[in-house]
Amino acid sequence: MAAIPATARPPAATRRPMSRRSKQLLMAAPMVLLLVTFLVYPSAQLFLLSFQRGDGFSLENYQRLLGTPVYLTVMMLTLKISVVTTIFAVIAGYPVAYLISILPRATKGRILFWILLSFWTSFLVRAFAWIILLGRNGVVNQLLQTLGITDAPVALMYNFPAVVIGMVHALLPLAVLTMLSVMENIDRNLTRAASTLGAKPGMAFWKVYFPLSFPGVTSGALMVFVTAIGFFIFPALLGGRRETMITQIIIEQIIQTMNWGFAAAVAVLLLVVVLLVFVIYDRAVGLSTVTGEARATARRRGKGIFSQVGDAILTGLGHGSDAIIGLFPRRRQAREGAPRPLTAFVVALLAVMTLPVLLMIPLSFADSGLNWPPQGFTLRWYEQIFNSPIWMSALTRSLVVGLCTATLALLIGTPVAFLMVRGRMRGKTALLAFTLMPVVMPNMILSVGLFYLYARIGLVGTNLGLIIGHTVIAVPYVVLTVMSVLRNYDSRLDLAAQSLGATPWVTLRLVTLPIIGAGMISAFLFAFTISFDELTIALFTSGGVSATLPKQLWDEVSLSISPLLAAVSTCLFLFVTVLIVLAGLLNRRQK
Repeated sequence: MAAIPATARPPAATRRPMSRRSKQLLMAAPMVLLLVTFLVYPSAQLFLLSFQRGDGFSLENYQRLLGTPVYLTVMMLTLKISVVTTIFAVIAGYPVAYLISILPRATKGRILFWILLSFWTSFLVRAFAWIILLGRNGVVNQLLQTLGITDAPVALMYNFPAVVIGMVHALLPLAVLTMLSVMENIDRNLTRAASTLGAKPGMAFWKVYFPLSFPGVTSGALMVFVTAIGFFIFPALLGGRRETMITQIIIEQIIQTMNWGFAAAVAVLLLVVVLLVFVIYDRAVGLSTVTGEARATARRRGKGIFSQVGDAILTGLGHGSDAIIGLFPRRRQAREGAPRPLTAFVVALLAVMTLPVLLMIPLSFADSGLNWPPQGFTLRWYEQIFNSPIWMSALTRSLVVGLCTATLALLIGTPVAFLMVRGRMRGKTALLAFTLMPVVMPNMILSVGLFYLYARIGLVGTNLGLIIGHTVIAVPYVVLTVMSVLRNYDSRLDLAAQSLGATPWVTLRLVTLPIIGAGMISAFLFAFTISFDELTIALFTSGGVSATLPKQLWDEVSLSISPLLAAVSTCLFLFVTVLIVLAGLLNRRQK
C-alpha cells in the first residue's frame, strides 16, 4: 500500500503577520470598551432617564428643575463658587509654577514634593483640617483671642468665604501642576533675547513669556473649574444652607428620596454646563491646549479687537512691572535667579498649603480633644482605630480595591500610552481626548450613572463594582504618566536590540520594560492613590455593609468631630507621604 503523503502545513515564518492597524485596534480596544461600557453608556442612560416618568416620555423633571427658583439659584451659586475658586487658584498658582520652572533640578524636586503631597492628600483630610482651623474653638479663633483682637469666637465657618478658602486650598496644586507642564517647555532664551533687544524685565515677561505660558493658564483654569463644579465635600462640611452646590442636590435626590428621574435631570444640567464651558473654551483658546498639542494657540488666534485689547493690557502690565522693579537697587535687578519677593511668596504659600494638614498630627496625640494648643499625650485614638473592626474592614477593602484598580489600570493604560507615543495612526488626538473624558467629566455624573447601572446588574456593594469605577478614573493618569516616561526614552536602544536579531516582543520584554519600569511603577502608585482616596463613587456604589476608608471617614465627619478623626487623617497623610517619596525615588532612578 503506497504511503499517503501528509499535507504539509506552512512553516510559522510564512504565516501572515498581524497588520499594524489590527495591532493598534487591539491595543486601544480594552480602554475604549471600558470607557464606552462604564462611562458613555451610563451617561446616556442618565440622559434617557431624565425624560422618563413612569413608563412614558415626560418633561416633568425639567419643568420642575427649570421652573423652581431654588434650583436655578443653587446652579448660579455653584457657578459663582467655581469661578471664584478658579480665579484665586490660578492667580495664586501661577507664581508657584513659574518659580518651579526656573529653579535648578534639585531645588525643583524639593518644592514639587510639597506640591504633590498637597495634591494627593485626601480632600476629606484637608476639609477636616479646615474645620479644626476655622471652628468656634479652632486654631484661628484661639489665636485671635490670645492676641486680643477679639473677645469672643468669630463665626468663620458655614459661609461663602470658608467654602472658597477650602476649595482653593484643595485645587491650588492642580492649577500649579497643569501650568507647570507648559512652563517647563518654554525656551528661556526668548526672554533673554528680548532683553538684549532693549526690552526691560517686566515688558519681556508680559509680552514674551506670559503669552507662551497662556495655554497653561487656560488649561489650568479649565481643569480647576471642571473639578470645582463637581465638588460637594467642602460645601457640605464648611458651608451652610446658603452655600449648597448642585452636586449636593443630586446626592439628596438619590440617597434620601430615590428620585432617579429628577436626579438624572440635575446631572444632565450639570453636564450641559460643563460641555458649554468646553465649547466656549474651544472657541476662545482651543481645546488642543488641554492635551498639550498646541503650544502657540495664543499666536494663531486672529488679530481682532480682543487681540488688540489683550496686547494693550499686557503692554500696560509691562510698564507697571518695570516701574515697580525700578524702585529696587540696580544690583538686585542684575542678580540672576529667582527674585526674593517671589521666593518669599511661594514659601509662604507652600506653608499655607501644608500647615492645615500638619496640624492634625499633634492633635491626634493630644489628650485634650481638638482644642488648641493640644495638651497631654495619648495613643488611645490610634488604639481605637486599630482595634475597631469597622475601621480595619474599611482599610482592608480600600487596600484590596486600590491594588486591583492600579493593576487593571496599568494593564489597560500602558498599551494606549505606547500607541499614543509610538503609533502612527489617524485620530490620535481624538483618542487622547476620549481617554481624558473621565478627567474632565465631574465624578458626580459618573458616580450616579454607575449607581444606576450597577443597581440593574447587581454590582452595588461589590468590590468588582468599585474596582471598575475606580479604574475608569485612574486609566487617564496611567496613560499620561507612561506617555511622559516614553517621551524621555531613547528609542535607539530598541533599534539597536532589533539590529542584533531581537524580535519586537523580546525587545519590549528585555530592553524597553526594564528601562521604563520605574516610571510604570510610579503610574501604578498614582492609580492606587486615586483609588484609595476616591469618595464619590464609593458613596453611591460601596453599599452599607463594608465601606471604603474615605466613605467611613465621610460618615464619621458628617456625624461628629472627634480626635479619632485626627488620628485617621494623620495615618492617611503619612501613607500618602510614603507613596510620594517612593514614587520620587523611582523617578530619580529612572533618570
